[in-house]
Amino acid sequence: MLLAMTARRYVALDPDGMTGGTGWLYVVVRAQTGVFYQQQYGGTACRQGQAEGFLVPVFGPAGLGQLRDLFEGHFHESGTWNYRWQAEETDRLRTAAAGICYRACDGETAEPHPLQLDEQQLSEADEAWIPVLTPDGPGIAA
Repeated sequence: MLLAMTARRYVALDPDGMTGGTGWLYVVVRAQTGVFYQQQYGGTACRQGQAEGFLVPVFGPAGLGQLRDLFEGHFHESGTWNYRWQAEETDRLRTAAAGICYRACDGETAEPHPLQLDEQQLSEADEAWIPVLTPDGPGIAA
């Protein structure tokens, strides 16, 4: 017998800064699960985001390094709220996303796929909140 979910559940992502520096990130693949992941993002702008779905760990030290160069170096950790992305910056973000490996699994084998920047949602992109496309659907890489 399946239990009906009567209340939303929330999960705080990276509450102690555990993901930084190792090459591991995560993607919240958007889906109606009743579980909402919350995270502070956007550098010193301290934006608060939440996404409903399921969490998938992903690995990409090169992509993570490129994201850090872009958001910590180029944008000086100040976030990109209401920012109009320039073509060169979008290219850098696209390249960084592609440097992160998402392993899609059919129940028997897991195949690696690079993340793709979800350019339809580019206005949402900020430090620790990158809209991406995965083989399992749209999501947020953080």
